[in-house]
Amino acid sequence: MLALVASSNEYFYFFTCPLDGEHTTYRVGLFFKGDTDHQPYDFRQVGLHHTAGYILGVDPQESAPRLPEDLPREIAEPYVCIATKATTLAKMWNNGYGWDLVVDHLKQLGYRVLCIDKERIQGLGHVWSQIPHDAEDFTGDRPLLERAAMLRHAEFFVGLSSGLSWLAWSAGTPVVMISGFTLPTNEFATPYRVINTHACHACWNAMDTEFDHKDYFWCPRHKGTEQAYECTRAITGQQVINVIERLRKDLQLTAPNEQKK
Repeated sequence: MLALVASSNEYFYFFTCPLDGEHTTYRVGLFFKGDTDHQPYDFRQVGLHHTAGYILGVDPQESAPRLPEDLPREIAEPYVCIATKATTLAKMWNNGYGWDLVVDHLKQLGYRVLCIDKERIQGLGHVWSQIPHDAEDFTGDRPLLERAAMLRHAEFFVGLSSGLSWLAWSAGTPVVMISGFTLPTNEFATPYRVINTHACHACWNAMDTEFDHKDYFWCPRHKGTEQAYECTRAITGQQVINVIERLRKDLQLTAPNEQKK
């Protein structure tokens, strides 16, 4: 049994584990600059969640955390959750029309569309974004269990390579993930991943680039050029809608307006 014995910063957690009557301390996290002294494999090569298993010397196969089964439902109508914000611009969907097209499509189907980002407006310097037009504002610094309950009862979730996608996965909610700056192996497996490999992509997982945590505008290959953030600018709203429709077909989800016909 592992026990958390110290608080973490953004990337590191400390655990102790009884071993033959003694305690061994593990430092579990992401180690940058090619550090393979503290991690057996560079996390860029094995994915965020697998790296912990390799560090601890246990089976690295992914398994979603178990959340309480009795998370309450607060909204009666069928709804979809979305999250559009992340800690850096590279993680966001930088197609200026994408989110509005997706929200419009979902509302035409009769779903309520709830934006559950922490911040309603986010940005830095000359670049700012707010929640999509016509999405319902459920933003705010809310407890994770409250967010998990909202996600548990959503028809599905549409988001980015960010914490709320991982929480949705943990809640057992189907996830449509939009990400161009990471490879699909970087996150948990979902058949509803949206990426455009015909544009520059996967800089986060490239061994010749190093993520700069302090640079909100990080784009290691094309910063300051017309190609900046093309990894997600090249993902169209229709691409995401097509994946949403494939998800609904696979899971046999009938939208409210389809039930009325």
